[in-house]
Amino acid sequence: MSKVKPKKHLGQHFLTDKNIARKIARSLQLDTYDTVLEIGPGMGILTEFLRQKPDKELYVVEIDDESVVFLKNNFPSLKDNIIRGDFLKLDLTKLFNGKQIGITGNFPYNISSQILFKVLDNREIIPEFSGMFQKEVAERITARHGNKTYGILSVLAQTYYDTGHLFNVNENVFNPPPKVKSSVVRLVRKDNFPEIPYDFFKKLVKTAFNQRRKTLRNSLKSYNLSDNLKQARIFAKRPEQLSPEEFVELAQIIRHDT
Repeated sequence: MSKVKPKKHLGQHFLTDKNIARKIARSLQLDTYDTVLEIGPGMGILTEFLRQKPDKELYVVEIDDESVVFLKNNFPSLKDNIIRGDFLKLDLTKLFNGKQIGITGNFPYNISSQILFKVLDNREIIPEFSGMFQKEVAERITARHGNKTYGILSVLAQTYYDTGHLFNVNENVFNPPPKVKSSVVRLVRKDNFPEIPYDFFKKLVKTAFNQRRKTLRNSLKSYNLSDNLKQARIFAKRPEQLSPEEFVELAQIIRHDT
Protein backbone atom coordinates (compact mmCIF):
# COMPACT_ATOMS: atom_id res chain seq x y z
CA MET A 1 0.00 0.00 0.00
CA SER A 2 1.20 3.52 -0.78
CA LYS A 3 1.96 6.03 1.92
CA VAL A 4 -0.85 7.51 3.97
CA LYS A 5 -1.82 11.06 3.11
CA PRO A 6 -1.78 13.30 6.22
CA LYS A 7 -5.23 14.62 7.03
CA LYS A 8 -5.53 18.18 8.29
CA HIS A 9 -8.81 17.60 10.15
CA LEU A 10 -7.09 14.90 12.23
CA GLY A 11 -4.12 17.14 12.98
CA GLN A 12 -1.75 14.64 11.37
CA HIS A 13 1.91 15.59 11.02
CA PHE A 14 3.83 12.39 10.37
CA LEU A 15 7.31 12.17 11.87
CA THR A 16 9.93 11.34 9.23
CA ASP A 17 13.15 11.25 11.28
CA LYS A 18 13.97 7.73 12.52
CA ASN A 19 16.56 8.98 15.01
CA ILE A 20 13.92 11.03 16.79
CA ALA A 21 11.50 8.11 16.70
CA ARG A 22 14.18 5.94 18.30
CA LYS A 23 14.75 8.51 21.04
CA ILE A 24 11.02 8.70 21.81
CA ALA A 25 10.84 4.91 22.04
CA ARG A 26 13.80 4.92 24.43
CA SER A 27 12.08 7.49 26.63
CA LEU A 28 9.94 4.68 28.06
CA GLN A 29 12.43 3.26 30.53
CA LEU A 30 10.56 1.72 33.46
CA ASP A 31 10.32 -2.04 33.95
CA THR A 32 7.23 -1.90 36.17
CA TYR A 33 4.79 -2.69 33.34
CA ASP A 34 4.56 -5.13 30.43
CA THR A 35 2.22 -3.28 28.06
CA VAL A 36 2.83 -0.20 25.90
CA LEU A 37 0.14 1.78 24.07
CA GLU A 38 1.11 4.08 21.22
CA ILE A 39 -1.36 6.84 20.34
CA GLY A 40 -1.71 7.82 16.68
CA PRO A 41 0.97 5.66 15.02
CA GLY A 42 0.18 6.90 11.49
CA MET A 43 2.58 4.99 9.26
CA GLY A 44 4.45 3.41 12.14
CA ILE A 45 7.82 5.14 12.25
CA LEU A 46 7.71 5.09 16.07
CA THR A 47 5.89 1.76 16.12
CA GLU A 48 8.90 0.05 14.52
CA PHE A 49 11.14 0.96 17.46
CA LEU A 50 8.53 0.29 20.12
CA ARG A 51 8.17 -3.25 18.73
CA GLN A 52 11.82 -3.82 19.56
CA LYS A 53 11.41 -3.14 23.28
CA PRO A 54 12.08 -6.39 25.14
CA ASP A 55 9.36 -7.94 27.30
CA LYS A 56 6.76 -5.33 26.26
CA GLU A 57 3.53 -6.10 24.43
CA LEU A 58 2.69 -3.26 22.07
CA TYR A 59 -0.78 -1.96 21.26
CA VAL A 60 -1.55 0.99 19.01
CA VAL A 61 -4.71 3.09 18.78
CA GLU A 62 -5.46 4.88 15.53
CA ILE A 63 -8.56 6.83 14.49
CA ASP A 64 -7.67 7.10 10.78
CA ASP A 65 -9.00 4.19 8.70
CA GLU A 66 -6.33 4.61 6.04
CA SER A 67 -3.59 4.40 8.65
CA VAL A 68 -5.20 1.31 10.20
CA VAL A 69 -5.09 -0.48 6.82
CA PHE A 70 -1.47 0.62 6.32
CA LEU A 71 -0.46 -0.68 9.75
CA LYS A 72 -2.18 -4.03 9.27
CA ASN A 73 -0.40 -4.49 5.93
CA ASN A 74 3.02 -3.39 7.15
CA PHE A 75 2.97 -4.73 10.71
CA PRO A 76 1.13 -8.07 10.38
CA SER A 77 2.40 -9.25 13.77
CA LEU A 78 0.47 -6.37 15.36
CA LYS A 79 -2.78 -7.17 13.58
CA ASP A 80 -4.65 -8.20 16.75
CA ASN A 81 -3.21 -5.28 18.75
CA ILE A 82 -4.33 -2.48 16.46
CA ILE A 83 -7.23 -0.60 18.04
CA ARG A 84 -9.31 1.37 15.57
CA GLY A 85 -10.78 4.19 17.62
CA ASP A 86 -10.46 7.45 19.51
CA PHE A 87 -8.03 7.29 22.41
CA LEU A 88 -10.03 9.91 24.28
CA LYS A 89 -13.06 7.59 24.30
CA LEU A 90 -11.29 4.38 25.34
CA ASP A 91 -11.99 2.76 28.70
CA LEU A 92 -8.36 1.99 29.45
CA THR A 93 -8.99 0.06 32.66
CA LYS A 94 -11.47 -2.24 30.96
CA LEU A 95 -9.45 -2.56 27.76
CA PHE A 96 -6.29 -3.65 29.56
CA ASN A 97 -7.98 -5.45 32.48
CA GLY A 98 -6.49 -3.06 35.01
CA LYS A 99 -2.90 -3.81 33.97
CA GLN A 100 -0.21 -1.16 34.24
CA ILE A 101 0.60 0.42 30.86
CA GLY A 102 3.13 2.85 29.46
CA ILE A 103 1.85 5.34 26.89
CA THR A 104 3.68 7.28 24.19
CA GLY A 105 3.16 8.80 20.77
CA ASN A 106 3.53 11.66 18.34
CA PHE A 107 0.32 13.35 19.44
CA PRO A 108 -2.03 15.41 17.27
CA TYR A 109 -1.50 18.89 18.66
CA ASN A 110 -5.19 19.78 18.55
CA ILE A 111 -5.95 17.18 21.25
CA SER A 112 -2.62 16.87 23.06
CA SER A 113 -3.81 18.60 26.24
CA GLN A 114 -6.89 16.36 26.28
CA ILE A 115 -4.61 13.33 25.98
CA LEU A 116 -2.69 14.44 29.06
CA PHE A 117 -5.91 15.00 31.02
CA LYS A 118 -6.99 11.48 30.02
CA VAL A 119 -3.68 10.12 31.31
CA LEU A 120 -4.19 11.94 34.60
CA ASP A 121 -7.70 10.51 34.87
CA ASN A 122 -6.12 7.06 34.50
CA ARG A 123 -3.00 7.72 36.57
CA GLU A 124 -3.56 4.58 38.67
CA ILE A 125 -2.67 2.37 35.69
CA ILE A 126 -0.16 4.60 33.87
CA PRO A 127 3.24 4.68 35.60
CA GLU A 128 5.03 6.26 32.65
CA PHE A 129 4.00 8.55 29.80
CA SER A 130 6.01 10.30 27.10
CA GLY A 131 5.44 11.88 23.74
CA MET A 132 5.60 14.72 21.27
CA PHE A 133 3.79 17.93 22.11
CA GLN A 134 3.69 21.40 20.69
CA LYS A 135 6.61 23.16 22.39
CA GLU A 136 4.36 25.67 24.16
CA VAL A 137 2.27 22.87 25.67
CA ALA A 138 5.39 20.97 26.71
CA GLU A 139 6.62 24.12 28.46
CA ARG A 140 3.33 24.40 30.34
CA ILE A 141 3.55 20.78 31.48
CA THR A 142 7.05 21.22 32.91
CA ALA A 143 6.89 24.88 34.03
CA ARG A 144 7.67 25.69 37.66
CA HIS A 145 5.58 28.04 39.77
CA GLY A 146 6.34 31.71 39.30
CA ASN A 147 6.74 31.18 35.56
CA LYS A 148 4.24 32.84 33.21
CA THR A 149 3.63 29.51 31.43
CA TYR A 150 2.76 27.80 34.71
CA GLY A 151 -0.89 26.81 34.87
CA ILE A 152 -3.48 24.05 35.14
CA LEU A 153 -1.48 21.46 33.20
CA SER A 154 1.62 22.25 35.25
CA VAL A 155 -0.06 21.79 38.62
CA LEU A 156 -2.02 18.66 37.78
CA ALA A 157 0.81 16.90 35.94
CA GLN A 158 3.42 17.72 38.58
CA THR A 159 1.17 16.72 41.48
CA TYR A 160 0.96 13.13 40.25
CA TYR A 161 4.05 12.77 38.08
CA ASP A 162 7.68 13.82 37.95
CA THR A 163 7.83 15.75 34.68
CA GLY A 164 10.83 16.24 32.44
CA HIS A 165 11.55 18.03 29.17
CA LEU A 166 13.67 15.71 27.02
CA PHE A 167 14.43 17.54 23.77
CA ASN A 168 13.08 19.94 21.15
CA VAL A 169 12.18 18.90 17.62
CA ASN A 170 12.44 21.01 14.47
CA GLU A 171 9.35 21.34 12.31
CA ASN A 172 11.26 20.15 9.21
CA VAL A 173 11.21 16.50 10.35
CA PHE A 174 7.44 16.21 9.85
CA ASN A 175 5.21 15.73 6.84
CA PRO A 176 3.66 18.21 6.52
CA PRO A 177 5.80 20.51 8.65
CA PRO A 178 3.75 22.08 11.45
CA LYS A 179 3.86 25.83 11.94
CA VAL A 180 5.14 25.42 15.50
CA LYS A 181 8.13 23.95 17.28
CA SER A 182 7.75 20.64 19.06
CA SER A 183 9.14 19.05 22.21
CA VAL A 184 9.20 15.60 23.76
CA VAL A 185 8.40 15.24 27.46
CA ARG A 186 8.40 12.32 29.88
CA LEU A 187 6.25 11.82 32.98
CA VAL A 188 7.01 9.24 35.68
CA ARG A 189 4.31 8.58 38.23
CA LYS A 190 5.08 9.50 41.83
CA ASP A 191 5.07 6.81 44.50
CA ASN A 192 2.41 8.50 46.60
CA PHE A 193 -0.60 10.61 45.65
CA PRO A 194 -2.10 13.31 47.88
CA GLU A 195 -5.05 12.10 49.91
CA ILE A 196 -7.59 14.28 48.20
CA PRO A 197 -10.26 13.45 45.60
CA TYR A 198 -8.87 14.09 42.14
CA ASP A 199 -12.08 15.61 40.73
CA PHE A 200 -12.22 18.08 43.61
CA PHE A 201 -8.56 18.98 43.16
CA LYS A 202 -8.84 19.40 39.39
CA LYS A 203 -11.87 21.66 39.71
CA LEU A 204 -10.12 23.79 42.34
CA VAL A 205 -7.02 24.26 40.20
CA LYS A 206 -9.08 25.14 37.13
CA THR A 207 -11.19 27.61 39.12
CA ALA A 208 -8.08 29.31 40.47
CA PHE A 209 -6.43 29.71 37.06
CA ASN A 210 -9.60 30.81 35.30
CA GLN A 211 -8.91 34.19 36.93
CA ARG A 212 -5.16 33.89 37.25
CA ARG A 213 -4.56 37.62 37.77
CA LYS A 214 -6.74 37.69 40.86
CA THR A 215 -5.73 36.59 44.32
CA LEU A 216 -7.10 33.26 45.46
CA ARG A 217 -9.30 35.10 47.93
CA ASN A 218 -11.19 36.52 44.95
CA SER A 219 -10.89 33.76 42.37
CA LEU A 220 -12.22 31.12 44.78
CA LYS A 221 -15.30 33.04 45.95
CA SER A 222 -17.55 30.29 44.63
CA TYR A 223 -16.31 28.03 47.44
CA ASN A 224 -18.02 30.25 50.06
CA LEU A 225 -15.02 30.17 52.36
CA SER A 226 -15.32 31.33 55.94
CA ASP A 227 -14.10 34.85 56.71
CA ASN A 228 -11.38 33.57 59.02
CA LEU A 229 -10.04 31.23 56.37
CA LYS A 230 -9.93 33.94 53.72
CA GLN A 231 -7.54 35.90 55.92
CA ALA A 232 -4.90 33.15 55.72
CA ARG A 233 -1.73 34.27 53.97
CA ILE A 234 -2.04 31.72 51.18
CA PHE A 235 -5.26 33.35 49.93
CA ALA A 236 -3.43 36.62 49.28
CA LYS A 237 -1.39 34.91 46.57
CA ARG A 238 -2.17 34.50 42.90
CA PRO A 239 -2.40 30.94 41.54
CA GLU A 240 0.90 31.01 39.64
CA GLN A 241 2.70 31.75 42.92
CA LEU A 242 1.70 28.41 44.44
CA SER A 243 3.73 25.25 43.92
CA PRO A 244 1.85 21.98 43.26
CA GLU A 245 2.48 21.03 46.89
CA GLU A 246 0.94 24.32 48.05
CA PHE A 247 -2.09 23.67 45.85
CA VAL A 248 -2.52 20.34 47.61
CA GLU A 249 -2.28 22.14 50.94
CA LEU A 250 -4.83 24.70 49.73
CA ALA A 251 -7.22 21.94 48.66
CA GLN A 252 -6.93 20.23 52.02
CA ILE A 253 -7.62 23.49 53.85
CA ILE A 254 -10.70 24.20 51.75
CA ARG A 255 -12.09 20.68 52.13
CA HIS A 256 -11.70 20.94 55.88
CA ASP A 257 -13.40 24.34 55.92
CA THR A 258 -16.34 23.31 53.76
